[in-house]
Amino acid sequence: MEPLKNIYNTLFLQKLAQAIKTEYIDFHEQEFIELAVQDDWEELALKERMRRITISLHKTIPLEYTEVLDCFYKAAPKFTGLAGIIFPDYVEVYGREYWEESISALEYFTEYSTSEFAVRPYLLLDQTTMLDQMKIWAKSENEHIRRLASEGCRPRLPWGMSIPALKKDPFPILPILEMLKADESLYVRKSVANSLNDISKTHPDLMIEIAQRWYGHNPHTNWIIKHASRTLLKKGDIRALRIFGYQNSEGVEITDFICRGTTLRIGESLNFSFQAASAYEKKLRIEYAIDYVKANGKRNRKVFHLSETVLHQGEKRRYEKTHVFKDLTTRKHYAGMHTLTIFVNGERKKEIDFEVEK
Repeated sequence: MEPLKNIYNTLFLQKLAQAIKTEYIDFHEQEFIELAVQDDWEELALKERMRRITISLHKTIPLEYTEVLDCFYKAAPKFTGLAGIIFPDYVEVYGREYWEESISALEYFTEYSTSEFAVRPYLLLDQTTMLDQMKIWAKSENEHIRRLASEGCRPRLPWGMSIPALKKDPFPILPILEMLKADESLYVRKSVANSLNDISKTHPDLMIEIAQRWYGHNPHTNWIIKHASRTLLKKGDIRALRIFGYQNSEGVEITDFICRGTTLRIGESLNFSFQAASAYEKKLRIEYAIDYVKANGKRNRKVFHLSETVLHQGEKRRYEKTHVFKDLTTRKHYAGMHTLTIFVNGERKKEIDFEVEK
């Protein structure tokens, strides 16, 4: 698979240069491309390439900030998706002294790409004013703008500038999430759920209080709460499990637990199976966890979802799973003794050790 950073390539830069040239006749296309694609271009990560493009645009468009925005307003619709974040990035870097113009620009650009990253410095500059603006955005008829209201103030936005105050105290963003808790757009609901999941990592009691208050009144809200509770559910938080009807695992047996081969090499797969049976009709959330060996020799547990089901009294059901131990950009494997554990409704039922070799 081609690296994501390659959305910014020579063809993209040429298309961008032509779009700017159409709006600003004195734009020097080749100078812009040469400024962007320097000797270190191939080594630059996605956001580094984006910022290089932003700076190169600034150096080659000698206009007032608002005049630059006028050019970008006309060019932005031609650059949708992730690649289009160059326009809000320009606002992030060069627009902080032009609050009203910049906030309007972020609202406009987010419809074609996303302004979720670019809005973060404005939260740091004036959190109260920016959150008030996000409350206005939350009422927009445009789902992209409503999503910006929730995604932009996420306490732990991936790739986004840290907002320490909101990590420490997420209460100021709750009115925004409250406004969007039954949004008709899945795009928006995912964002609300992700914000709540962020909150659950540092303020689990608050997340549980919200979940208990919101759940059971609206299908859209129910979806948000279920998705937002994923971290707490994987941790086996009893309060979260009870919200969704998962009681203790009494009466549930895991038998015939087979791990095919207790030794494997990095790059190979672990195949395992087991049978679940229940003495009573029971709603079950079945997960498995792997205690991975880290580079320092210590172990770190990762929980994986396997099934959500209802077992009737006396019913038996077999589960089979293949788990690949191939190195990924997000996970590197190390040799050593690992442990596979089966969980039912957050409770450990069975486990087995297996060796991973180089």
